[in-house]
Amino acid sequence: MLSKMLTMSNRSLMALMSAFALAVVHQYLFYGNLLGISYPIFIGLLYLYMFYNAKDQMVQSAWFGWMLFGVILLLSLTYALFQNPFFHGLNVVVIPFLFFVHMAYILSEKRPDWYKPQVITVALDHFIVRSLRQVPTAFRIVKTSSLGNMGERRKAVVGKVLIGLAIAMPLLMVVISLLSSADGVFDHLLSGIPGLLSNFSIGEGIFRFVWICIVCILLFGYLWGFIDSKKDEWGQGLETDQVDPHATNVIGVVLDPIITATVLVAINIVYVLFVMVQFSYLFGAWEGTLPTGTSYADYARSGFLELVVVTAINFVLLMGTLVFSETKRGLLQKVNNMMLYILVACSCVMLYSAYMRLVLYEEAYGYTYIRFLVHAFMIFLGILLIVAGLRIHYASLPLAKLYIIMGLLSYVIMNYAGMDSIIAEKNIERYRVTNVIDVDYLGSLSTDAIPLLLEFNSVDSVVLQGNLQGILHKRWLELSQEDRQWPSFNLSSYRAEKALEQYFR
Repeated sequence: MLSKMLTMSNRSLMALMSAFALAVVHQYLFYGNLLGISYPIFIGLLYLYMFYNAKDQMVQSAWFGWMLFGVILLLSLTYALFQNPFFHGLNVVVIPFLFFVHMAYILSEKRPDWYKPQVITVALDHFIVRSLRQVPTAFRIVKTSSLGNMGERRKAVVGKVLIGLAIAMPLLMVVISLLSSADGVFDHLLSGIPGLLSNFSIGEGIFRFVWICIVCILLFGYLWGFIDSKKDEWGQGLETDQVDPHATNVIGVVLDPIITATVLVAINIVYVLFVMVQFSYLFGAWEGTLPTGTSYADYARSGFLELVVVTAINFVLLMGTLVFSETKRGLLQKVNNMMLYILVACSCVMLYSAYMRLVLYEEAYGYTYIRFLVHAFMIFLGILLIVAGLRIHYASLPLAKLYIIMGLLSYVIMNYAGMDSIIAEKNIERYRVTNVIDVDYLGSLSTDAIPLLLEFNSVDSVVLQGNLQGILHKRWLELSQEDRQWPSFNLSSYRAEKALEQYFR
């Protein structure tokens, strides 16, 4: 028992020391620096810290855990590879959230299922409740490891070391003075030390030290919350809660099949009529067949947002019916399934109509961040509708698992799609057809698009040469004047600066 307590004490001290070292690295990488290659480096060190100190706490290591690990690493690498401001801002929230979910999934003794909401509850419990509970533990470790609790032999050793340093200080001053007089290079080296000290701000040093201490305590508390996981009433309640295996859903809500059929029939009647009217314009707009008195721009603007909202409502209705309906065999079930098929078909037609209107709108007004993201959302929503349609026939299809996996993979793909380059390329293609382009918006795109804009400015752009060239020259001056330390290194900014430098010199 005593040996086990000593082992736990040594382990906690090692965990606190490694947390302090990681906190030092954290402030070095991020203090006064933009997020760049420092982010994936820190994520890698954070995983090393967690896995090394809590390797024996790993309760489950399924394929989803490794997939989530890969997703987090790929998303962190975007800070070193790309410069898209939208995803950089969003990933500040997404990456920590996925990390906490990942740790809760593989380290928590509650063994949450990754496709159930419980995994988020467990992640929040470890991130907030258990981390804060371990804060006093960090101070206890410092106290028990301090000089006051040392044995008599250690006290004697430390005392002798301090006496030796006191004796050595005046000797060092004499020796250094003599060596400086004897060697000019050595004297020059020492003369630079006051200059280094003059650049050091006491206020900045205090702030960095406080930063390190806070991050150290947070890291240790979060780690130790998994290792020293004390059972409490709330935690036991989560563990002992049992779900009826015969229940149709977790919360126990069951929709009456007659009510469901009535709602679906009423809604589908309206949708079928709408689709019948829409078909003449849906496929005819590409050939110039539009409603009387309607231009392409008017047609593109009219009803686009409404169609997307209606499709989203249909998706919620479809999911609610699939999840909360009774799974009985019979004529009524077949009718409901048929209504759901019609709902999926009508939703796909509406989604396609909205997609086509957005394409026409972009041809008339150009391509932007928001329109690109709406495109991606509609494609993703269409995939979800198709999967939900398959779920109607295959009742055993795990929708929650499929949607989580598709959501994670789709988000990673969006991060690596090169949104700025695609937007620039599409606007350039539109200019070659219409001779209309918004150079100010092109100039506001991130550095991902600059190589393409340089090529466009030198080859295709004649009328806009002055405007675009002036914007690019301004971007070059801004990039060249940035004082980036190596933790802020970004491949996109580096390539853009080199391309601009080669172009303007």
